[in-house]
Amino acid sequence: MKQEWRVEALSPLGLAFVGDAIWEVYARQHCLNQGVRKPNDLHRLCTRYVSARAQANALAHLMPMLAEAEANVVRRGRNSKSAHVRRNVDVIVYRHSTGFEALIGHLYGSGQVERLEEIVREALAFLDEPEKELSK
Repeated sequence: MKQEWRVEALSPLGLAFVGDAIWEVYARQHCLNQGVRKPNDLHRLCTRYVSARAQANALAHLMPMLAEAEANVVRRGRNSKSAHVRRNVDVIVYRHSTGFEALIGHLYGSGQVERLEEIVREALAFLDEPEKELSK
């Protein structure tokens, strides 16, 4: 799919908006690849990857391996003030998940598909580890 917008023209929250959708597609594909087919089971499994808490935990795992420019995108996304904060999630967790989504949106929008897929693979593998207890 060819994007029709310039990544540098988007705000960090715009990048997060796009990144949320891209991450959701990767997570759903990952769930389908695990052989899950029932819609309710798919939904339940996918929330393990797309929840704000999961994204924040994935970001914490990824931070040491990010390039400086990528870390800057994360910081800008994390520090952006959104008018909306989910009621069921801590503000800090929500902001970190926004930073994660901004990174995904930036990599997608700038055409860095190889790096995007590397980051996605690493995040999904981390979230798949059963012994990893997601922070609460």
